[in-house]
Amino acid sequence: MNDERLQSLAELEKRLGWNFADKTLLDRALTHRSFANENSSSTGGDNERLEFLGDAVLQLIVSDMLIKKFPTYSEGQVSKLRAAAVNERPLAELSRKFSIGEYLLLGKGEEASGGRTKPSLLANALESVIAAMFIDKGFECAAAFLAAIFEPLIREGDADSTCLDYKTSLQEQSMLLFKTIPHYSVLSETGPDHDKRFEMGLFIGERFIAAGSGKSKKEAEKQAARMALSTFRKNQGETGG
Repeated sequence: MNDERLQSLAELEKRLGWNFADKTLLDRALTHRSFANENSSSTGGDNERLEFLGDAVLQLIVSDMLIKKFPTYSEGQVSKLRAAAVNERPLAELSRKFSIGEYLLLGKGEEASGGRTKPSLLANALESVIAAMFIDKGFECAAAFLAAIFEPLIREGDADSTCLDYKTSLQEQSMLLFKTIPHYSVLSETGPDHDKRFEMGLFIGERFIAAGSGKSKKEAEKQAARMALSTFRKNQGETGG
């Protein structure tokens, strides 16, 4: 690594609050396959193996946090909360929080296609960085870092677990009844930027099923799912299903 790259990595370390004993670990965690393929003689490989390891470390640590925080929850409830906390969307948001995209090494094609802002690529990069932390300083230090950044997501999941179940349950019902999953579309967006209100429509195929409103698209989707579930259950009751 040249001095410019080392200085760049030092900036990211400051954002993360983590000083890597082995800087090459962080460098590899930020090396996308597209870059490694174009520069095979000058890199230590891409981050795909680290991504694989980071996913496992993340799943274990978040599972442990949830089991301790919600001792009365069933395996199914804990599984749903974990899925909400470690899926692509929150991982990409955390990656953006630390500006990880700025430090990625990308191939020319990936760079040109906006790879630095792709949610999937950002989520994968965060998992790679987590693996690098785990290798660098061990499980306990990696767990402490993840506990700090995932605690707010887990608190949100606790407060919103019933609503989370609406969308999950609706997806299960939709697959059972219609062999497809529902999708959502914005019906209206009102109010100033600081006080937006969204109305989301829930569709199964081309068929409109229900609408919901809220201060965010996510909240409106959950309300639409709740309305749809209520309708399904009412119809099943009327038909003796």
